[in-house]
Amino acid sequence: MKEFFAELSSLLWGWPMILLLLGTHIYLTIRLRFPQRHLAKAVKLSVTPDKGAKGDVSQLGALSTALAATIGTGNIVGVATAVSLGGPGAVLWCWLTGLLGISTKYAEGLLAVKYRVQHEDGRMLGGPMYVLEHGLKKRWLGILFALFTCLAAFGIGNTVQSNAIATLTHETFGITPEITGIVVMLLVGAVLIGGIKSIARVCTMIVPLMAALYIIGCVAILCMNGDHLGAAISLIFRSAFTPEAAGGGLLGGGILMACRYGIARGLFSNESGMGSAPIVAASAQTRNPVRQALISSSGTFWDTVVICALTGLVIVSSIIAYPEISYEHGATLTKLAFGKIPVIGTPLLTFGLLSFAFSTILGWEYYGERACEYLGAKRSAIAYRWLYVVAVFVGAVIDLGLVWDIADCLNALMAIPNLIALLALTGVIVAETRRYLWEGRLDSTAEQEKSPA
Repeated sequence: MKEFFAELSSLLWGWPMILLLLGTHIYLTIRLRFPQRHLAKAVKLSVTPDKGAKGDVSQLGALSTALAATIGTGNIVGVATAVSLGGPGAVLWCWLTGLLGISTKYAEGLLAVKYRVQHEDGRMLGGPMYVLEHGLKKRWLGILFALFTCLAAFGIGNTVQSNAIATLTHETFGITPEITGIVVMLLVGAVLIGGIKSIARVCTMIVPLMAALYIIGCVAILCMNGDHLGAAISLIFRSAFTPEAAGGGLLGGGILMACRYGIARGLFSNESGMGSAPIVAASAQTRNPVRQALISSSGTFWDTVVICALTGLVIVSSIIAYPEISYEHGATLTKLAFGKIPVIGTPLLTFGLLSFAFSTILGWEYYGERACEYLGAKRSAIAYRWLYVVAVFVGAVIDLGLVWDIADCLNALMAIPNLIALLALTGVIVAETRRYLWEGRLDSTAEQEKSPA
């Protein structure tokens, strides 16, 4: 089974998927007249409460929950792996992928709000499954997406993260995985009792703080490596566009390897096109779809354009600055770089990884629960919630080699129906963007069409 899912994962995340995702990013960027130029407006909107608008959580709460599910080990360990295998040029391709992915994240958020429905208890429900059903009139695709999401949440969003927490605490503090699993399980359960409002509240506290501390750590390392920063930037650009091995890449470096690993890590890190973030975007208090779309798009900016880029610069400059750090260190490159900060470097990175992994568990639970509710009744969603809590402990104490491969497959399968909806409904996305953004009616309130949920 492990060999089967490993090969299936390699197939699903091979060049066809990479080209499909990247092609969608480029296509939507052109059709939407480069929404990246509105990033300043998007960031301002994310911290401006939309008072009186319909929704369950604030726009910042929705963004923080989405970031909680994306910012994590992929930004820290994943970038290190990409640089190790693809050479320094992978950093630039990862950055470019994030920059283009802003358009796709914008489009996902727009459709999620436009086609969201209001439950009889007042909650807002949405995401690609509702877009596929009400926008594309393909309920069977919505069911497939929801099914893949329910299952994927147990993998990449739960057991993989709890296992990372247990491994890290055991290696750093000598705490047994069983104890870590119990503690994390109880903490997750305590947060999930309050539903999306509790999740958003905790994520709003954790994510900005830990992201800020991590960025400060990266800036400190770049200051320490100041004499080598110019050389690192030059090497990253040169390695991305020239066939030289660039001193690295365990598989030989060069353009092809840098492109492959950089793009793949960028796509997997920010989840633009996967369809996960729109689920929580639909719950945001916003007066029209475009406002929340802009805010959602800023998530990819923070995740990849800022955090992944900083991680890449830290790694490449540290390899140049310190002879004992080399590409062969693979996934531990970020840890070695942070270790150069006296006293607090390693603890800062350790605490950051723990916090990011914990918040990822919370964010993905909301995705899985909403998908479960789409497939059945609210009662089944509640049962899903507590099964999810138990899975936190299971993930901490078992070997997850097979789970990783299955999770990768399910994430790719989530993306396919979501991308179909994005491409088929591009006309709707453009029309809404023209109405609210291009024609200057961003403060207008959209008529909320209520559909039975």
